[in-house]
Amino acid sequence: MFDFAHPRRKRTPSLTPMIDVVFLLLVFFMLASRFGIDMEIPLNLAGQGAERAYSGPPRLVDITPEGVRLNGQTTDPERLASQIEALTESPEDTIVLRSKDGADVQAVVAVMQSLSEAGFSRLVLVE
Repeated sequence: MFDFAHPRRKRTPSLTPMIDVVFLLLVFFMLASRFGIDMEIPLNLAGQGAERAYSGPPRLVDITPEGVRLNGQTTDPERLASQIEALTESPEDTIVLRSKDGADVQAVVAVMQSLSEAGFSRLVLVE
């Protein structure tokens, strides 16, 4: 009396086009984004490179969590370059940098960058 047709199977949507779109967006954003600006600081490690005789007064810069010290005396990081100029004969003289326990790496990089900008080219990092 009642003729019911066979129930239709539900169609499952295909996920392949959606996955393709996600991968295309991923590739687009990976190629279009910049992950950061690379910065390079020339660095001489103690015991490497061409050895030159150290001459002149000591130039030891300690970078501590509390601040910066030049030859054991606390100094302002902004005045460090001018104080080192008084201790050097030329910008190619060696300046020894020493990072103390707990010192921030960014502080070491900031000191190195300020000395490089002041024209000092022979920075040596020691432990």
